[in-house]
Amino acid sequence: MKQKIVVLTGAGISAESGIKTFRDSNGLWEEHRVEDVASPEGWARDKNLVLDFYNQRRRQLLQCQPNRAHLALAELEEKYEVTIVTQNVDDLHERGGSTNIIHLHGELLKMRSSLDEDLVYDCTGDILLGDKCERGSQLRPYIVWFGEAVPKIEDAAQLVRHADILIVIGTSLVVYPAAGLINYSKYEIPKWLIDPHDMQLPRIPNLKFINKKATVGVDYLVKLLLADA
Repeated sequence: MKQKIVVLTGAGISAESGIKTFRDSNGLWEEHRVEDVASPEGWARDKNLVLDFYNQRRRQLLQCQPNRAHLALAELEEKYEVTIVTQNVDDLHERGGSTNIIHLHGELLKMRSSLDEDLVYDCTGDILLGDKCERGSQLRPYIVWFGEAVPKIEDAAQLVRHADILIVIGTSLVVYPAAGLINYSKYEIPKWLIDPHDMQLPRIPNLKFINKKATVGVDYLVKLLLADA
């Protein structure tokens, strides 16, 4: 039976593909306050602004390609049972070849009804004011905004509980509830944290820190794990 690897990924893994991060822009995202474009209150205030913001992000994403870190993670599936739990809303893990992915914060290439969160549709173009779902409500980005519940967090916690190896890539481990997932891991399992920033590391047993950017650190760790399998 293959060992189970759970990989928690954040903005840092996609940054090298050209996706902007909150951390690198001092709380601004493309010159917008997070509260204005990533909260229910921002949506209520100015739907046009929010739709335009995500339309631009979607166009940008379609110009980006998966990097070596995304590709390397897919290679782990040769010898391990791998689940990616990502805070990212891009599809770079999918395009990189990974087959089992949980998107905690939604997906940029989908949209949903603002009335019924279970009405979800594929979306590769723009969403405009006046575009409506089958129930007649305005379509909005399929994104979990600040202040909204994270529906898949319990599924992610269960996966971490049963992991044989845990890998954390490109996340500051400060945005909850996702940041708390590492605490569900078993005491004895190996845990790896890959990030180029100097960090105050959490007091987690058996945690090893690879202080490198994702493309370098993930490639190194994947080769190590494949050799050990």
